[in-house]
Formats: sequence, structure tokens, C-alpha cells
Amino acid sequence: MADSYWLAEPAPALRSRRLDGEPEVEIVGGGVTGCSCALALARAGVRVRLHEARTIAGGASGRNGGFALRGGAMPYHEARATLGSERARALWSLTERGLDEIRSLAGDAYRQTGSLRLASDAVERDELAAEFRALEQDGFAVAWLDELPPQLSGYVGGMRHFSDGALHPARWVRRLAEHAVDAGAELREGSRVESLADLRAPTVVIATDGYTQGLVPELDAVIRPIRNQVVTTEPLAELLFPFPHYARRGYDYWQQTPDRRLVVGGRRDADVTENTAEEALTPAIQARLESFVVELVGQLPEIAHRWAGIFGSSPDDRPLAGAVP
Repeated sequence: MADSYWLAEPAPALRSRRLDGEPEVEIVGGGVTGCSCALALARAGVRVRLHEARTIAGGASGRNGGFALRGGAMPYHEARATLGSERARALWSLTERGLDEIRSLAGDAYRQTGSLRLASDAVERDELAAEFRALEQDGFAVAWLDELPPQLSGYVGGMRHFSDGALHPARWVRRLAEHAVDAGAELREGSRVESLADLRAPTVVIATDGYTQGLVPELDAVIRPIRNQVVTTEPLAELLFPFPHYARRGYDYWQQTPDRRLVVGGRRDADVTENTAEEALTPAIQARLESFVVELVGQLPEIAHRWAGIFGSSPDDRPLAGAVP
């Protein structure tokens, strides 16, 4: 099926709430960023209205691999070199506190499992070892693995991140939306914003990630949409990958759900056409994902779900937050 496994779970009806008066802030985008922002603002007593073109979590927040990872897009040792040690440590610590917040709000949508980043060759092993040393020096909970289980015999080393977790991402963001409504936010599904001129609030938050193209022209050059494709199998006989795994600098990622389904994504580096905001599946990437499933488990189980999701990337791999210039 060409749909997200996560979004296939029936969504509870979003409770209706209308603001008392005009909004002070309007948010465009009903994914994890937009719903988090709505919750924070509503808790602070701000009249906030959120617009989601589809349903809550209907975009990238319901179409990913279900990972909850500490840190940023660039490896930690590179972040220290780029941002400085103090700023890098502060940013990574901030993301750890974010994981704590997820744990407190998500209920059974989140499992603190840790994660495993793997080196696929000697070059990646050296990069991973440099990141490990930097994280360990700054007091982050990591462990180096030279010996790997038989199903990972194709890799040459790995690093465990103990603070990371696994998510049912659609369930998590829908739960986050419920918390925002409880706090006083107004959330509107099926409310597509074609132009910021249509909004009434004096302050607008853009939380559309890789779907931002055309909405705010000033951001078109700094948010690059990238398509990730994912497959999910029917439940396997064994639980081989009980926490998030990722390799080849994040181009391959996989985990098993509690009912032993294997969720596998990535391989986008095989095709430059994956730099797009189109959610279409492509035969080339799907074939590579199926081959990767065979590499992991020795055969091709029945594929239950296939989907694509769009995320945004910045030119320098730094988070993009603040006032639009």
C-alpha cells in the first residue's frame, strides 16, 4: 500500500475549540514543530491558531522512520568545530531536554530504547570514532562497539546513543495536538494557507519544514526539500532490531516496531531526483529498499506499506529558527 504505516492508525477526532477573540499568533503547519509551538504559546496565555492543510501529522511528521534522536544534522565533532564547544554542547543538551519533554507528553507513542549508529566502511568508522570521542569528552552518554551481532556483520563498528528513542510519530504528534487544545490553542485541519496575506494575526510562525517552497519567498533558497522513501514489512518471526539503527551517514535507517514489523528507509543518495517536494514513490528507490531489507533479514518479507515524506534541509546543516529576514 502506498501509504504511511504510522498514518494508517485511526486518528482520534480532534476536539474543536474556537478562540475568544482574534489570534495573536497564527502557525502554519500541523506537524511536530507547529503543534509544539502551539502548545508552548497556549501555555503562556497567548491566543494561538494553527492551520494544517491536511490532518495533524499528515505531512513529514507522519511519514518518517520513527526515530527520536539527540543532536543536530551535523556530527557532534563537526558541530564543535563549526559552532564552538560551548554552543555545540548547549545545542545537544537542548535536544536531550527535548527528548525528556517528549517522554513526558507522548505516553505509549514513545519508547526510550537508545539508538545505534553504524559505520559501513573504514572512512565512516574514523568519522564515527571522532564523534564518539567528542561526545564522551563532553559528558554525553555513548558507548563504542567493536563487536556487533551477526545480523550486523557487514558493518565495521558502531556507537550506541543511550538517550535516544523510538516513536510512533503520528500518534505522538496527534497526542501533542491534544495537549495544545487542552492548553487553549485553536487547531484547524484542512486549512491550507496559500498566502500569508490571508492571515489575521500580527505574528505568524512558519512550521512547514520541507513544504515551505513558495509560501515565504525569502526562505526558498535556504530550505531545500528532500524526499525520503520508506517501506514497512508484515511482522517478522524475530525481533532483530529493537531500537533505531542508522548507517552510511543517515542514508540508511531501520528499526522494528513492538509487533516486529521492520521499518526501513533511505537510499535517497542513489538518485538526485530525491531532492524534491513530490511525495511520489519511485521504482528505483523502492527496489533499493527491498534489496536492503534482504540484506538485513536474508529474504524479502511481504511489504505492507510504502510511502514517501518530505523534510527540509538547510545549506549549512544548522537549525533554521528566528525572524524571517
